[in-house]
Amino acid sequence: MLPWVYSLMALKSLGYDPKHPVIEKGLKGIQGFIAEDEETLRLQPATSPVWDTAWSMIALRASGLSAASDALIQGAKWLLGEEISRPGDWRVKNRRVSPGGWAFEFDNDVYPDIDDTAVVPRALLGLDLGPESPHRQLAVERALRWSLAMQCDNGGWAAFDRNNNKTFLEKVPFADFMTPLDPTSPDVTAHMLEVLGDVKGHGQSVKRAIAYLRRQQNEDGAWYGRWGVNYIYGTGLTLAGLRAVGESSDSEYIRSAVRWLNSHQNGDGGWGETCETYDDPTLRGTGSSTASQTAWALIGLIASGQASGVSARKGIGYLLDSQKEDGSWREDYFTGTGFPRAFYLRYDLYRTYFPLLALSQYRDEETPFD
Repeated sequence: MLPWVYSLMALKSLGYDPKHPVIEKGLKGIQGFIAEDEETLRLQPATSPVWDTAWSMIALRASGLSAASDALIQGAKWLLGEEISRPGDWRVKNRRVSPGGWAFEFDNDVYPDIDDTAVVPRALLGLDLGPESPHRQLAVERALRWSLAMQCDNGGWAAFDRNNNKTFLEKVPFADFMTPLDPTSPDVTAHMLEVLGDVKGHGQSVKRAIAYLRRQQNEDGAWYGRWGVNYIYGTGLTLAGLRAVGESSDSEYIRSAVRWLNSHQNGDGGWGETCETYDDPTLRGTGSSTASQTAWALIGLIASGQASGVSARKGIGYLLDSQKEDGSWREDYFTGTGFPRAFYLRYDLYRTYFPLLALSQYRDEETPFD
């Protein structure tokens, strides 16, 4: 969104008439990003249809929706139509692999990201797609081939690029708002482990990723969350990724992460964390409870064999007690991260599909609801 807006400002400063076709087209496009209600008018920095569709499908399937349900089949067909088959800037460091993957937005056919490309196959696999099954299989194979080739030298995955880690670029004046780097992160790496756990194989990539995650773990047991706020996101979803590839919940480093989650549960049974943790990591794991962050913590605890524990039961109680009549949860806080210390995002569906996923996983552990 920023380059879009700045480009229009630059054209206007150069004397272009507001009625010029380029400016008119740019302004018309921005209209689709404006969200207005009775009290506010907001310009959204981005929309997330691929991401939200994939996670919604994963949560619905986990909740018991049939693999042949119309909603999931329609979602799968739409996702297959959004696959990116064109090369992009990632080819600079990765010329030998063919395109294959998904991006965050509606209209993006150049910049796939590893996060979406890791989650979409999980939404597609196991569905009864009939004649579309061969298309699905080929798309998943292309996505895996591309994603595996994007693994960085340190064993982790970044969002968009491979080995984009030249820190001197952070000192360039144009980087005062956001870093031009794309570092590896535990959360993206964990999502890759989840899909690799589903398809099996790829042992060397998995081993390197586990070693990366172990190096990235904080002394207190938590993991940093690059694309979600913050250590609750990083820790909960990393534990889920580790379980997917068979890591034992008895491992001391996993038990350390469980202890961290347990020790940061709020009195109301939920979990919460503020965006301030990116500026001050000593605040990690503290903040008012939210539905999405509570769900992330629960996903991590369940993945670590703690579904019957006191913390998990209290967390489930928080979700049940705070659910609205329409089935969703209220969430006023921002729990998504755009650029740490720069801007943050509120995904309105996080407060629904992540709690649904956590509740479904809890049920599947054969632990009865109170």
